Amino acid sequence: MANELQLRHMGLVPVGSAEAYIHAVNQIPLLTAEEESELARRYQQDGDLEAAKKLVLSQLRYVARIAHGYLGYGLPVMDLIQEGNIGLMKAVKRFDPTMGVRLVSFAVHWIKSEMHEFIIRNWRIVKIATTKAQRKLFFNLRSAKKRLGWMTNDEISSLAKDLNVSTQDVLQMEARLNNADVALEGGGEEDDDQGGNGSTHFAPIHYLEDKHADPLQQLLEDDWSEQAKEKLLTAIESLDDRSRHIINVRWLGEEKATLQDLAAEYNISLERVRQIEKNAMNKVKGLLINWA
Repeated sequence: MANELQLRHMGLVPVGSAEAYIHAVNQIPLLTAEEESELARRYQQDGDLEAAKKLVLSQLRYVARIAHGYLGYGLPVMDLIQEGNIGLMKAVKRFDPTMGVRLVSFAVHWIKSEMHEFIIRNWRIVKIATTKAQRKLFFNLRSAKKRLGWMTNDEISSLAKDLNVSTQDVLQMEARLNNADVALEGGGEEDDDQGGNGSTHFAPIHYLEDKHADPLQQLLEDDWSEQAKEKLLTAIESLDDRSRHIINVRWLGEEKATLQDLAAEYNISLERVRQIEKNAMNKVKGLLINWA
């Protein structure tokens, strides 16, 4: 029920200016408690979507009113209204008229919840709050800071106690609130008064380059290493069986064999093993030089 396609079908997606939309929803008649109860019953028991639509339309003015309370976050009011309308539709879906509560009272939670989620998603490029406790702290702390300005340690401790969080959580959220997003490439045109060294001069993108991690250089090094490895293996394969085995177990195996081990294995002297190893290494080295 609560998706944009259905909102458009029901005419609940704000179109045009905010003033025009608010004027239009204020013309929709309010429902009496009896009418509200009857429409809710028809929707809950009979699945009457027309009844649900009338319930939603009757509360749109309240969504707009709630949305205006969140203008301080710098987000478009019409976007806030649309998110609130989704919350209203969710509330209508769950509204039980037998509980003796008017729809507007029941729907406030759902309307604000959707607006809060929208604000959290869009107020910063990096999500400022991810858990339920952080979201609660975000809205309460921002409200407190608007009222008190910079908070003292006592005020921070009091707020932490009221919200059942640590003072460190409050301090971290306060830091997030005070940090503004910075454009990766700076603030647009350079400041001519500063000789072309305006805000773009301090753009974060200028400080992101890692001189030790040039992708082209890394690719070349990886390619060279791969080719060198292939040449080395080819050179070793050109050796006779005994020489190849001695090189492998002396230099390439996980557990290095000693000269004594190889002398015993081939029933030859230590000096002979050393000579075979040296001759094999010289042959491999010569091949690699010729292939370079």
